[in-house]
Amino acid sequence: MEGDIVMLTKVSISVVISLCYCYWIGRLISAGKTRLIFVAPIICFFLFIPFNFSSVHLRGSTGFFFGWLGTFKLILFAFNKGPLSSDPSISLRRFVAAASLPIKIQQNEPHIRSKISHIKPRFNPSNPNQLHQNGNTPPPPDPSNRSKSSDLGTNPSSETPKTNGQSKEKTSPTNPSKGHTPLLLHALKAILLASLVKLYDYSDQIHPKVILGMYCFHIYFMLDMLLATFAALAKTLLGMELEPQFNKPLLSTSLQDFWGRRWNLMVTSILRPAVYQPSVKAAMIVVGPKWAQLPAGFATFVVSGLMHELILYYMGGMPPTLRMMGFFVLHGFCLTVEIVLKKTISWRLPRLLSGLLTIGFVAATSFWLFLPEFIRCRIDVMAFEEYAALGAFVKNLSAAF
Repeated sequence: MEGDIVMLTKVSISVVISLCYCYWIGRLISAGKTRLIFVAPIICFFLFIPFNFSSVHLRGSTGFFFGWLGTFKLILFAFNKGPLSSDPSISLRRFVAAASLPIKIQQNEPHIRSKISHIKPRFNPSNPNQLHQNGNTPPPPDPSNRSKSSDLGTNPSSETPKTNGQSKEKTSPTNPSKGHTPLLLHALKAILLASLVKLYDYSDQIHPKVILGMYCFHIYFMLDMLLATFAALAKTLLGMELEPQFNKPLLSTSLQDFWGRRWNLMVTSILRPAVYQPSVKAAMIVVGPKWAQLPAGFATFVVSGLMHELILYYMGGMPPTLRMMGFFVLHGFCLTVEIVLKKTISWRLPRLLSGLLTIGFVAATSFWLFLPEFIRCRIDVMAFEEYAALGAFVKNLSAAF
């Protein structure tokens, strides 16, 4: 444990220095392949960071922060896209925080709004809606866009950088008045997580399927608390308004609602510009604008599956079986079918029933494909050993005082 703490300090200093380098590269070199070449060594460094730790929690966290999110952010930054390029005059400390932490700065912050308000794009007579888009008055509704998929947020005609393909009614995750989770709820999740850890002591008396269900909630509570902790830290130290990471995933009413608007929104915000939007442009050439989001969405799930396999390798160190990737490929296929059905059939299931089916499907496929990989790599065993070591350390520390 002490060795990991020392290594974490060294890695943190190295990350800050590396991102300072990237920040000034962005000021000196224009976006494109040349900038990517200069940033590539830092991307490689981020990919190897998790191997410096022995703790399964640190390997998993740094793999997620740097091996996945950090590398994708820097690749997007090389082409002047993504969260690191959303504010051209971003300060160095905000750049370092946004690149190294699993956070996303809200685009409606006062200082960003004031800078954007000074930008006056040229008027294009061929675009009658431009006056509405650049002003305060919303454009009139277009009856042609009221398709059966409009509630999904996947209509290519409605996907713009401003809305990320979602209608205003579906952007509650980015609304600070609705998205922030109360402190009391985080405290409750912490208590539930501690209770789960304690229940593991009696795992030999609990049915294996129940144990898998406990793992589901364990991952959710752990990930939610981890992301919320870093978000609170960034908000306190840097005064940044941040978008929430989760939006009540247990209330999902469809797979698209679960993956696109409720579960781990930081990953969604990175995969959208990195994989989904380029795939939409490529697919439009082949299948046209009406169906382009289908192969693009499936491609996004394939990339997500590959990155989860990488995180699993960071944590367990065992050769991949691609079973976890199969989980995401299956969900990508089912999500594609779901979108097609909603485009072609006007009838909808009752909200309560669709919600139960969605959560049931996610849980069942997790039991089948996702969670067994953690058990195969003995990640659960290593995690319990670390909990025991941490408990003993805290006990000895309290006894010393």
